[in-house]
Amino acid sequence: MKFLDQAKIYVRSGDGGAGCVSFRREKFIEFGGPNGGDGGRGGDVWVECVDGLNTLIDYRYQQHFKAKKGEHGMGANRTGAKGADVVLKVPAGTEILDVDEETVLADLTQVGQRIRLLAGGNGGFGNAQFKTSTNQAPRRANPGLEGEEKWIWLRLKLIADAGLIGLPNAGKSTFLAATTAAKPKIADYPFTTLHPGLGVVRVDDHEFVLADIPGLIEGAHEGHGIGDRFLAHIERCRALLHLVDGTCEHAGKAYKTVRAELAAYGAGLDEKPEIVALSKIDALSPELLKQQKERLQRAAKKKPLLLSAQSGQGMQDALRMLFKVVTDGRVEEAESAPKAEWRP
Repeated sequence: MKFLDQAKIYVRSGDGGAGCVSFRREKFIEFGGPNGGDGGRGGDVWVECVDGLNTLIDYRYQQHFKAKKGEHGMGANRTGAKGADVVLKVPAGTEILDVDEETVLADLTQVGQRIRLLAGGNGGFGNAQFKTSTNQAPRRANPGLEGEEKWIWLRLKLIADAGLIGLPNAGKSTFLAATTAAKPKIADYPFTTLHPGLGVVRVDDHEFVLADIPGLIEGAHEGHGIGDRFLAHIERCRALLHLVDGTCEHAGKAYKTVRAELAAYGAGLDEKPEIVALSKIDALSPELLKQQKERLQRAAKKKPLLLSAQSGQGMQDALRMLFKVVTDGRVEEAESAPKAEWRP
């Protein structure tokens, strides 16, 4: 399935049905009076967060969604039927933004969440509603109110506990494939990963979700390479694992390049808990390994982990450290969450 993380769509709620002008006409009933029914309400536009989706590809091929109009009222005081609603089904982590791409209308992070985005128009009154003591036979009815319309953006931010960051060819996809059941594309050229990937990590009878983000290069926030748009998928992560390719020219400079892009992107990414690791150490000589480790330690101001997906060295240690940071983050969120007031 093709991955799509943002889409622009047009939504419109249904118009209300018109009221009816009608009079009761039966044999032997001389003054039947008005009996025109009201129009039905127009359909609403709903957005629902459902399970089993991880992309917005459904909105690539259909961009217009319109709810049905309400039925008109009829005689014998019959109210028109309500128009059918439109339900937009989206994956967990979807933000709904106004057309300016800045105003957040809703943020759906849990399966089962459901919001009404646009309300349908009210149905018009039939002439039975206008009967008074001085106007026994009104010959007027209201038209239904028009529905609402809007262009919106759907933007998906993957729900993951931890994220992998680094330059292209830093070993992120290899790490994901070695620690989860995910099967990302792996090759020896830059930008092998073009879309974010998810995998479930199992460590010490515990599980957490790990996200692989396409590699960044210098100037990504200005659109260089594939840009930094995919960094939105780690905004919700509680921890970051920063992989630095041990075979690169200078590990310290590679680390600083990615950190500069995180700071330029904003959204607090450069403030998230970070674990630094030097990857591909099985391809380094002991002298070069020591040199690259020292360079990275000076740049990151912390001791880096040494990883090798080939031999498995350091992999479990990295996963345990990630899980500890993720667990601590969950506890902090639970403690800071507002508690509902007790009521008898």
